[in-house]
Amino acid sequence: MPGPVAGTAAGAATAIDVVCLGESMVTFLPSRPGRLADVPTFGRGIGGAESNVACALAAAGHSATWVSRVGTDGFGDHLVETVAGYGVGTGAVRRDPERPTGIYFRTATDRATDVHEVAYYRAGSAASAMSVHNVPYEDVFAGRVLHLSGITAALSAQCLELLHDLTEPRAGRPLVSFDVNHRPGLWRTGAAGPDVLLDLARRSDLVFVGEDEAQEAWGVRGAEAIREALPEPGVVVVKRGADGVSVFSGLRPGTHSPTAGGAEDVPALRVDVPALRVDVVAPVGAGDAFAAGFLSATLRGLPVRERARHGHLMAAAVLTVPGDLTQPPARAHADRLAALDDDAWGRLRLGPGWTGDDQEVRTT
Repeated sequence: MPGPVAGTAAGAATAIDVVCLGESMVTFLPSRPGRLADVPTFGRGIGGAESNVACALAAAGHSATWVSRVGTDGFGDHLVETVAGYGVGTGAVRRDPERPTGIYFRTATDRATDVHEVAYYRAGSAASAMSVHNVPYEDVFAGRVLHLSGITAALSAQCLELLHDLTEPRAGRPLVSFDVNHRPGLWRTGAAGPDVLLDLARRSDLVFVGEDEAQEAWGVRGAEAIREALPEPGVVVVKRGADGVSVFSGLRPGTHSPTAGGAEDVPALRVDVPALRVDVVAPVGAGDAFAAGFLSATLRGLPVRERARHGHLMAAAVLTVPGDLTQPPARAHADRLAALDDDAWGRLRLGPGWTGDDQEVRTT
């Protein structure tokens, strides 16, 4: 199975662990449940798939950099300061004096119906102007891993061109991690979003994709069929909701990937890892947290099963708080849980506060 992530051409000793590129927005969270029309006040937070991953990785002890563009407004100040507060490098974030920072509002999820509203104000944002001409490539390629998502490709034609260029096979390219993140509402009328996402995924080394989004975007049903549609990446993580994840690593006989970093020498392997039972406070940010946990364990060279379990644990940390971000469990605490036998893992039940070292983890 794949080992630790190799360093960049510049040398692993000085490389940043992970560089995350994408748009982040200021998030307004409701003071109480109800329709947006009825919520009287909102608290302020931040949200963005790629910065969420960067913040979670930094909180878990890794070096992480966020690359993006924000406006010269106060919301841009808040984003940069907040992300930096998690220990993430923000020196590669550019400020745009002509375009605003994106914002969005959301309601609290109704647990009985899973109904929620989200109102985005991101059209024409500073991040949508990211392009091959204004993104600092020396920073983008400075890490052992470059993490991207399909959301960025949907923001504008120049953002799509940027992602296409960043996933181009080239000497010294870091391992490219790609979260499909299919968001139909973001794609411009007439844009071939599903085809674009499939192409970007096939050009990447590590892919995260939900079973449901693969069916919606590509008409592909089931984990094995998803792997058949994505034969090139060295690792494909198929997220199957309450059923857990299926991780495919190595390459099938006769398949060659110019970017897999040695995965051609690894036998094809499928590992299924059940999800945890979690007392969910809010469902937002769980996918990003899973990616961060999986990447963290990948950087440490842990076996595939432990990589997936660390993804589940990081997701559980976020699911048991109201926002997109939280302090993850201490590494030793997470390692102990990830090393449980299958029976003990299946009996875990995690609720609010479980990440503290002094908290008793429940079993059933």
